[in-house]
Amino acid sequence: MEPKERALWARRAAEAVDEAEVIRLTRELVRIPSVYRPCDPEGNERRCALWVRDVLADLGLDPRVDEVAPGRPNVVADWSPSGQAGPTLLFEGHTDVVTAGDPSAWSHPPFGAELVDGRIYGRGANDMKGGLAAALAALRALKQAGLPLPGQVRLAALVDEEGMMEGVKTFIRAGLARDVDGAIICEPEQNEVCLTQKGAMRVDVRFAGRMAHGAMPDQGANPIPWAARFVERVAALEKEFRQELGRHPHLGPPTLTPTILQAPAGGEAQVNVVPGSARVALDIRTVPRQDHGLVRNRLEAILAGLQAEDRDCRASLEVLEERPWTETDPHETVVLAVEAACTLVGQPVVRGGVPGATDGTFLAAWADVPIVTLGPGNRYLPHQVDEYVEVDELVRAARIYAAAAVLFLTEPVNRER
Repeated sequence: MEPKERALWARRAAEAVDEAEVIRLTRELVRIPSVYRPCDPEGNERRCALWVRDVLADLGLDPRVDEVAPGRPNVVADWSPSGQAGPTLLFEGHTDVVTAGDPSAWSHPPFGAELVDGRIYGRGANDMKGGLAAALAALRALKQAGLPLPGQVRLAALVDEEGMMEGVKTFIRAGLARDVDGAIICEPEQNEVCLTQKGAMRVDVRFAGRMAHGAMPDQGANPIPWAARFVERVAALEKEFRQELGRHPHLGPPTLTPTILQAPAGGEAQVNVVPGSARVALDIRTVPRQDHGLVRNRLEAILAGLQAEDRDCRASLEVLEERPWTETDPHETVVLAVEAACTLVGQPVVRGGVPGATDGTFLAAWADVPIVTLGPGNRYLPHQVDEYVEVDELVRAARIYAAAAVLFLTEPVNRER
């Protein structure tokens, strides 16, 4: 297909996006309180997932519903515009949201989806029901445009992104990423083209001492000073990593952040009791080319040093969760399609990075899928009170998605998987 014809088709798809439809879909999604509660099948993603299923069915698709855990289904649907062979483009989003906290702290009802001055307010409006709604609206626009595109578009609305990302892991294990040639992760990134994400390590460190009376501390072994020295040395290690790796242009520096200091590690604390244990939790964020194994080794070396200094010190370290950093080659077809789509709809092409992790982390690391993270919403608003998304950004995202799909499906993709 000639470049001019591809551009005309992409513009036609983008112009088929209905602003009122984008708003309606977003508001209906936000009104469903799909709060991340992994042990409550009635208060989880089920209602939201079934709503997505029904929207996809109304488009004439045949969505599959895969239970990841009780009350927590993934929803996946494919659309082949012409039945011709070609590449597969994935639009990916998640249906769970974090808690709204205290509703009285909100200026707008957390699940009211109020539309005020061009903004839709509510928990998940930004992260990331707005992006999911934009993808659904783009899919509808693509169908209405009636273009005989080769290949297929796959839309996945997955669970548990706010938790352990079991939704995307199940999606990959089921083989649903095997034929995907490129993916757009619809997370809130201000419609920037994000090609890299920080990695993450959640580390739990335990110190075992001996309880004693506060008046006779020498009869015990107080783990609090060990924990304090550990935190000090972690801060020094973070400084060393920053000097070694520098500041990533889109992600900033690596960070090693103590997020929990607890003594005793379990049970009740009392002012006149030397605790028998202590706990330090670290939230570590890594940047491209940073070795997670090396990070762990350096932390274990700190603990070994503490134990060498004090024979009473007993310590253990566990990595509770690990998420690799990702970096997509800017010459991948999906990147070129998204950037061309941005230009076509009048969105400046701005490269960015994702400071946290997304489901795209595992699509890239486990399934070797080239990913671009692009979606509506201020990246600094997720999980905040009075979360919102701008309608203009929503509509622009839907148009980018529709145009990018046309450009991607009409460009040959040669990848060895």
